[in-house]
Amino acid sequence: MKRARAVALSLLFVASGAWADELTESQSARSNGVSNPLPSGGEVPPQPPRAASLPWPEDPAGPPPDETLPRVNRWNYLARIDAMPLALLPRRGVGEREGFVQVEPTLVVDGGAEFGLNLGAPVRLRLGGGDARGGWVRKEDWDTLSDWGQWVRALKLGSDAAPMGVWLGALESYSLLSGHLVQRYSNRGNPNYHPAGGFLTGALAPFYVEAFASDVLGARLIGAEVELDVQHVLFGRPSQAGRFTLALSAVHDWGRAGGDSPELTLAHLDGTAVVVVHPDYEMHLLAGYGGRPGRGGAWGAVAGVGMDVETLSLNARLRLELRRQHGGFRQGTFGPDYELARFRVAGVTAGGGPAAEAPFPDGYSVYAEANVGWDRVRLGGLLQRHLDGSLAVEAFSWGRVDMDGRVAVQLFTRSLELALSGRVVGANVTGTRSLVSAEMRWRFAGKLYALARGGTLLFPSPGWELRPGSFVSMGLGVDNAR
Repeated sequence: MKRARAVALSLLFVASGAWADELTESQSARSNGVSNPLPSGGEVPPQPPRAASLPWPEDPAGPPPDETLPRVNRWNYLARIDAMPLALLPRRGVGEREGFVQVEPTLVVDGGAEFGLNLGAPVRLRLGGGDARGGWVRKEDWDTLSDWGQWVRALKLGSDAAPMGVWLGALESYSLLSGHLVQRYSNRGNPNYHPAGGFLTGALAPFYVEAFASDVLGARLIGAEVELDVQHVLFGRPSQAGRFTLALSAVHDWGRAGGDSPELTLAHLDGTAVVVVHPDYEMHLLAGYGGRPGRGGAWGAVAGVGMDVETLSLNARLRLELRRQHGGFRQGTFGPDYELARFRVAGVTAGGGPAAEAPFPDGYSVYAEANVGWDRVRLGGLLQRHLDGSLAVEAFSWGRVDMDGRVAVQLFTRSLELALSGRVVGANVTGTRSLVSAEMRWRFAGKLYALARGGTLLFPSPGWELRPGSFVSMGLGVDNAR
């Protein structure tokens, strides 16, 4: 099946085929994913395969490699450093700023289909503002054990050809298989919390399993989904696995890292049937039912249709669902806004509060999602696309509208890349929350490039309040690949 799945582990590291000209003949990749909204902190993090390939350091020069060329089994390396002499962040409120010189080293090792490593993190050295007793390095970036996980942008062990795979790093727009509990989730939504997440996938016919943790160094979100191939059970091993499946998922939030919040547990049962299969596309029907264990009357139901398209120049994943919410349960609770919503939800008519305790009105909603990647020459790895876009919209029967999206374009023979992302939670009702960010990267002299980033932020503070702010940074970078 071409549906995006975590078995695409092998795509994580081959997406680095655009490192430099000398690598283009030995690196090639196809990706079923799309890139994700820029994080609120301004970094461009690695992303898990359910939603995208890893955003390896971009070298947009040159066309995607010809996939008919023979693969060369060798180790490849990339060293990079970004230096931003101007990086401004808020401290205690709007209008109060701290200035930093930001240095961001990166080291990437590509060992082929079975191994890959991407190390690096932004280090902000105080330039001015704030409390001088706070030290030379911004303490909020390194004041908990979980924050040290940000050095591991990606560690991959195993491939889609192996019965088991492991991935560690930042989670951006991550969905747990069916996506009805964990959907487009980011573990970097809190600007002062920088954990390394991870997930494990395993296949033993007729079962497929994915388990994840949002923070491998702290007690936060953990969950798993077990998928059963019904056709395999009833009629033996099918020629195409996964056409008719049942899946059970459960997720628990301990609420003990990145700030304390109430615990929350959700579960969901899903069924999927692929009804149309074509060399370039497929269509599937889906239905599911979920609830909150230990809390009577909290349940939800969903039914919908999906379509996946894959050609030499286009990759698209489309989904349309009708959802029912009752007793405070809702699909996609662990979504792109959850790292803020676990302190204070947005867009509920009965008032705010943490997501585990705040009421959510009964009603219906329509959910639509589109992930599209297009390239004028040939669709290669995630970093070799002229257009890359993702948009999700959910409209509720009682007036609320949520939107989350990103678009990135490559211009002038890929030497210029522009990206814009935005998120609106609770539009048309009380307590609307919105975030926006943008990035420009321009390679103008071989291995030298300029970059600029900016956007808005929300910082959790004591009492489960959210403090607004903004960020801006600009500078130069240089890399070397071999």
